Amino acid sequence: MTKGKEQVSSLICPLLAPHTCLLVPLPQLRPQEEKPKGGGEQAVAQLPWILLRRPSSLGGLRTKISPRLMTQITCRPLPESLETQKRGSSALIVSFGIRSQVKFPQIWGALFWKPFIPGVFRSPGPWGGLRPTMPSLLLLAAALLSSWAQLPAEASSWWSLAMNPVQRPEMFIIGAQPVCSQLPGLSPGQRKLCQLYQEHMAYIGEGAKTGIKECQYQFRQRRWNCSTVDNTSVFGRVMQIGSRETAFTYAVSAAGVVNAISRACREGELSTCGCSRTARPKDLPRDWLWGGCGDNVEYGYRFAKEFVDAREREKNFAKGSEEQGRVLMNLQNNEAGRRAVYKMADIACKCHGVSGSCSLKTCWLQLAEFRKVGDQLKEKYDSAAAMRITRKGKLELVNSRFNQPTPEDLVYVDPSPDYCLRNETTGSLGTQGRLCNKTSEGMDGCELMCCGRGYDQFKSLQVERCHCKFHWCCFVKCKKCTEIVDQYVCK
Repeated sequence: MTKGKEQVSSLICPLLAPHTCLLVPLPQLRPQEEKPKGGGEQAVAQLPWILLRRPSSLGGLRTKISPRLMTQITCRPLPESLETQKRGSSALIVSFGIRSQVKFPQIWGALFWKPFIPGVFRSPGPWGGLRPTMPSLLLLAAALLSSWAQLPAEASSWWSLAMNPVQRPEMFIIGAQPVCSQLPGLSPGQRKLCQLYQEHMAYIGEGAKTGIKECQYQFRQRRWNCSTVDNTSVFGRVMQIGSRETAFTYAVSAAGVVNAISRACREGELSTCGCSRTARPKDLPRDWLWGGCGDNVEYGYRFAKEFVDAREREKNFAKGSEEQGRVLMNLQNNEAGRRAVYKMADIACKCHGVSGSCSLKTCWLQLAEFRKVGDQLKEKYDSAAAMRITRKGKLELVNSRFNQPTPEDLVYVDPSPDYCLRNETTGSLGTQGRLCNKTSEGMDGCELMCCGRGYDQFKSLQVERCHCKFHWCCFVKCKKCTEIVDQYVCK
């Protein structure tokens, strides 16, 4: 592969344990037509069998896959999206598809990776003729440690599926699973679910996009307006703080996945689910029919729980640590978002009869409009409970006089950062340049939005529909009117 003037020689092979690939510029490479000998195929052949199993709550058979059959599929050139990018002296660290950029003094080395599987690689071993020496490895380790200590990391997230559309299942090559290894932001458990439920991934991306759009609508008049950044963390470093805003973001994105998967089931887009099988409500009149094809909220809830929570359940932190508190906070808010969709699903009916007499009705279960879900979660945001982690590894109220939060409530463990000024450390983008309402005394007012810094005034030309008339039959015709209005932006 070639990137500018640099070349990187690498292969990705199936490994059963966490590993890290460090890609750095190579001083000498074999000719392009010459392939690695021995090491790659030998390593794959020595790997044990892999057992992939669908979660029991979703059903499905256990699949046994031989690494020998996977060799040609998964041992392939490093994807273009993961190539080394030259920005001064830098390299990319790739760990199960999660990327983070690390800067360090120029080090000429080799492709060094050490999977935690005893006996797979012998040092020194043939891997394309590259033989890293011990001093170079120590130098690499020292550089990485110093780099990680200096730079705050931005964790990747499955939310990035909203930014990178996933191909529909019919576009996949039979027998190959390249999409899951190339999707950014997935944890190991989420990647396994992706392999088992590839057709779901496009709808997970749609759900994430729905959640992000709703977040931006609900916070459009707040100092923090749910802005996204151009990397796989989606929201930047602000999500590393366990604040109210983070709580809402986790909840609304989990709700978006439930919403998207439930509708996809109803529309017949997924082979593992169909219309809702919810039992007939007891209070439904006897002469009304219970049928139709309802949104499968039950399946959407279960699948969203498996997929979204997988990242948190894989983490193993010390009991009572701040990191464990953050994991419990995320799980609570994910559940609150899912329950908001589940609880707000209601009965919808359609009338039948001569001339619309509605002598008979057919009813089914239908999801609520997602805007209503967003409104409810925004109310939960305003009343979110401040929590802290105990030594026993449980969350407790900071103020014991308040009621204990229910599974439908949002919780947070850190105070919100100052969103008034731009701060690279916290991820705050500040409010400079934001539009504000001069006459409002609320959060969208110039006094609060601009944090007392003042504002600038300018005139803007707006085009609106006006003088609309109804014409028989049956359309509405409008004219376009222009108006010059005063607008205000924060200094």
